[in-house]
Amino acid sequence: MKTLLQGERVRLTQVTKSDLPAIASWYGNSDFSRRFDALPAAPRTVEHLESWLDESNESNNQYTFAIRDENDVFIGYVELESILWIHRNGWVSIAIGEDEHQGKGYGAEAMQLLIDFAFYECSLHRLQLTVFSYNIPAIQMYEKLGFKNEGTHREFILRDGQAYDMHLYGLLNHEWTK
Repeated sequence: MKTLLQGERVRLTQVTKSDLPAIASWYGNSDFSRRFDALPAAPRTVEHLESWLDESNESNNQYTFAIRDENDVFIGYVELESILWIHRNGWVSIAIGEDEHQGKGYGAEAMQLLIDFAFYECSLHRLQLTVFSYNIPAIQMYEKLGFKNEGTHREFILRDGQAYDMHLYGLLNHEWTK
């Protein structure tokens, strides 16, 4: 029997301070940073990440979960954040740290667990996310999960002298089917 935060190959757990050095190392890889964030690709310290984790743990409108594989290896994290409880909507994001863990279905399974948590445990009505147009694998995953492209911020981000779009995707509770 599947439990709330347990899938076939991944499970979602609390992010711990012992996970933070791994996350800090991922931010040393500009490819990771550029897929995940519009901010300049720059290293982050463990101390900076401790503040981020403390804020997440103290928030009443954010959940951050570690993604652990079948061997209990920390491979990434997912977030449900900026929840507007009165409107029952929130933002989702995912980060898979190492290239060796990408493209193997871990991200899609972790997102399914997060979506289940958001819709069935938190009773949210709508989830949304943004993704840069050059992050084709993420776009394909989001669309496979049922997210709909709801709009585009044209030439939103400048990288290496080129402008890229940022897409807004949304998923409604009644659209969520596995």
